[in-house]
Amino acid sequence: MRDEPTATPAPAERVHVTRSRAKPGGMAAEADGAVPFRRARKPPWLKVPAPGGPTYRRLKSAIGSDNLHTVCEEANCPNVGECWERGTATFMILGDVCTRRCGFCNVKTGVPTWNDPLEPMRVANQVKRMGLRHAVVTSVDRDDLPDYGASAFVGVIRSIRMQAPGCKVEILTPDFRGQEMPLAKVIHERPDVFNHNVETVPRLYPVARRGSKFLRSARVLKMAKEMGGERVVTKSGLMVGLGESFEEMVEAFGILREHRVQVLTVGQYLRPTENHLPVVRYWHPEEFEALEKAAYEMGFESVASGPLVRSSYHADQNLPERALAG
Repeated sequence: MRDEPTATPAPAERVHVTRSRAKPGGMAAEADGAVPFRRARKPPWLKVPAPGGPTYRRLKSAIGSDNLHTVCEEANCPNVGECWERGTATFMILGDVCTRRCGFCNVKTGVPTWNDPLEPMRVANQVKRMGLRHAVVTSVDRDDLPDYGASAFVGVIRSIRMQAPGCKVEILTPDFRGQEMPLAKVIHERPDVFNHNVETVPRLYPVARRGSKFLRSARVLKMAKEMGGERVVTKSGLMVGLGESFEEMVEAFGILREHRVQVLTVGQYLRPTENHLPVVRYWHPEEFEALEKAAYEMGFESVASGPLVRSSYHADQNLPERALAG
């Protein structure tokens, strides 16, 4: 008796999986619902030594003992070892839980509970102890607060000016939902640099920056310049690697210049975990050079563009000459 030929199984039907807020990367789920995370090999220009030098260890201990947060750690910055060895750090105020869920960001999302009225003084103490000449202060989004966290920035600026009067202060703020009054409170303190990152090109906002709007962010930057005048330098930054084109980047630069942004940073997006947006491609260093050239031709006063550039990377060096002098 002959064996019956074995039937070829029909190919499994591909089921479309909608991108979720929990897994904004939107990769296809496996049978058990898990999302595979295959960390791609990074190109050689993105290789950096692991942190661990003596200054790094000392600062990590000091910052931890003061119960402070840094964006260097919370966002898994690739430059944390270099920057901390240079004795610089970017402080993150208002806790480590954000009210928004950006598809690229490694900061936790949830309902914040952090409320520490002494935080501005503790940040200023640490700035003084570190002997910083240029301090960068940022925060999580706090859409739960009446002024979206503006009062905390005011407190930090005032505290640093009292305890470390020779230190320049750069603030990297949320968009304050586009509201003028919270922004006015912050600009009234005359930070040396007002930084608000637009992060990516307008087309990618629905995927990468839920709850935010490109033109709203651009207007915040323009209002900051109008309020602060010559005493406040305006700055913004973008990432590449999320699927944007060179032309879209240049178009975004143009919008920022129209909104009176003076300083620009551009760096490569690196995917923090499997729950974040995937890297579409790694841009070559020569492409960053081309972006920098295009930005300078548009009239930006200072541009830092490179694979490992982050908004706060060498922030003290990436300023217009007149700001450095003044």
